[in-house]
Amino acid sequence: MKSIQASAMVRNGLKLDPRQLAVVCASHSGSEEHFKVIRSILSGAGLSEDDLMNAVDKPLGTPESAAWGDKPPSHIAQNCSGKHAGMLATCVVNGWDTKTYLDPSHPLQVAIKNEFETVCGEKINIATTDGCGAPLFALSTRGLATGIHRLTVSSDPVHQQVLNACRLNADLVAGSGRITTKMMEAVPGLFMKDGAEGVSIFSMPDGRTCAFKIADGSTRPFAAIMKKVFTSWSINAGIDDQNVMGGSQVVGEVRCALDL
Repeated sequence: MKSIQASAMVRNGLKLDPRQLAVVCASHSGSEEHFKVIRSILSGAGLSEDDLMNAVDKPLGTPESAAWGDKPPSHIAQNCSGKHAGMLATCVVNGWDTKTYLDPSHPLQVAIKNEFETVCGEKINIATTDGCGAPLFALSTRGLATGIHRLTVSSDPVHQQVLNACRLNADLVAGSGRITTKMMEAVPGLFMKDGAEGVSIFSMPDGRTCAFKIADGSTRPFAAIMKKVFTSWSINAGIDDQNVMGGSQVVGEVRCALDL
């Protein structure tokens, strides 16, 4: 969802460098580099971490969480803090209230909803609240795939700015060791983003797009699904077989049964 949210921000005057824009699109791991870039967005808008209103959490990444140690959860450590920094900066540009930017009726959230409906081709009839605290709009999986496809092939400079920022800064979109970062670094031109509850999207510059949702929210099938899709696209993404272990022995593998 974040690439579409970021597109609405850029369309409404948000001006960031590619690294900053990539972290606005991120579900980041919580490295010091992520924090540095997020703080630069906030300071550029005359704001600070105290202005963030997303949920508090510890870093998402395993090594990043270990490095965080016993420090209490914070707004900036939560994986959506880049998006919230971008939302706040967009409010400053437009003179919108920064205290109520998460209200669904706020001009920022109305603009984001409009971007979703335009790009995804579906009317948003159901809205709830994301785990980070921002409004969350319900889409079908096909609607999400349509939206990412349209972003990818769009001639709109807003859309291309957002996707290129992510492609050039895959380390900021996710983090070291994460499948999103590894795949964008391995496959030239790939745009990818993973999401909560077993959602993922990826697309190639020519418009080939995949979106999927794992029913139980698990990420275990991701690599197997991606390998199957990339193979059908005649792309060697270097994805290893997903072995199933019985003790120290390989007793099977996770396979994707999609008929592609």
